[in-house]
Amino acid sequence: MENFVYYTPTKVVFGKGTERQAGELVKEQGCRKVLVHYGSGSVVRSGLLDRIYGSLTEAGVNYVSLGGVVPNPRLSLVREGIELCRKEGVDFILAVGGGSVIDSAKAIGYGVADGGDVWEFYEKKRKAAACLPIGAVVTIAAAGSEMSDSSVITNEEGWLKRGYSSDLGRPKFAVMNPELTMTLPRYQTASGCTDIMMHTMERYFCNCTTMELTDGFCEHLLRTVMKNAKILMNEPDNYEARAEVMWAGSLSHNGLMECGGPHGDWASHQLEHELGGMFDVAHGAGLAAVWGSWARYVMDADPARFARYAVNVMGVEPENSDTKTALRGIEATEDFFRSIGMPVCIKDLGIDPTDEQVHELAEKCSHFRKRTIGCMKKLDVDDMYRIYRNALG
Repeated sequence: MENFVYYTPTKVVFGKGTERQAGELVKEQGCRKVLVHYGSGSVVRSGLLDRIYGSLTEAGVNYVSLGGVVPNPRLSLVREGIELCRKEGVDFILAVGGGSVIDSAKAIGYGVADGGDVWEFYEKKRKAAACLPIGAVVTIAAAGSEMSDSSVITNEEGWLKRGYSSDLGRPKFAVMNPELTMTLPRYQTASGCTDIMMHTMERYFCNCTTMELTDGFCEHLLRTVMKNAKILMNEPDNYEARAEVMWAGSLSHNGLMECGGPHGDWASHQLEHELGGMFDVAHGAGLAAVWGSWARYVMDADPARFARYAVNVMGVEPENSDTKTALRGIEATEDFFRSIGMPVCIKDLGIDPTDEQVHELAEKCSHFRKRTIGCMKKLDVDDMYRIYRNALG
């Protein structure tokens, strides 16, 4: 195992009706004015936004609002939010929505508190020295951004999707009411469950010796999400299943699943980011579309690890070699994705990239040949191209 630091400063308020505590939770932060940041009209139609406004008013907290966050959140709205916060004297951001809203809030927080061009953080040209404090009222169980240090933003100039991680951006609190996720479309629920699984699998497949306890956490979390994802396909209003998935989403991405190991492989995420940037696909679905191709490409680096996953997570009976067991585990994972309506190749996403576009995806993923990705196996631009090609379907 490796040395590690486990840091999770986010206060979690979990359960039915907890969104009504948002005002008091914000007030505890001692702020003067809040930016309420949200996405589409769903939070308006459901009455959630009105409940949040009422809670803030009751607590005596002043606020301004900025909606319009979309999946694969845009840099242009981040910049609009930065200007609004500066104009209004905002000193706290309350994100009401899913991972895209929380990620956008983090980017706004960096831009307001640290000045300069916020995109420079995401291009790794400089590190943030400050961030406005952030709170979250979570409406989608998926990204885990409510407890993580990371955010991902898409720059419309070139459609580049980039991530930035800093403990400064970890939310001060996360309000998590599983009831708020019950109206999600089936596809979005399945995509969220896939994203949760991938956050754990990125850390699990690390080509190293990690802690048995951490591996056990990962394996149990994956089994739990799979079990409850299937329940939610037929029972979208099942509170217990929603609660299990929502809590798994936070635990999958708050650092617990990597204790004793490296920070993870993350190649599948990097590959998907470019798909999301170019074609605006749902993040979890994009991950499902490339994972099988990635897994087959890197499996020979540690077939025993993939075989353990096959047996302990997917319930595969061991074959007479780790390689055979591992391949069956990959196939079983793809069968699970199919069972909840997720893609297992890029064409299943409803897109059919040309060879030129596949080369462009690889170039962007390699940051134009300036980096490799992955720790299970180091992948260069040619490897990325092959994985994308194999994932076309």
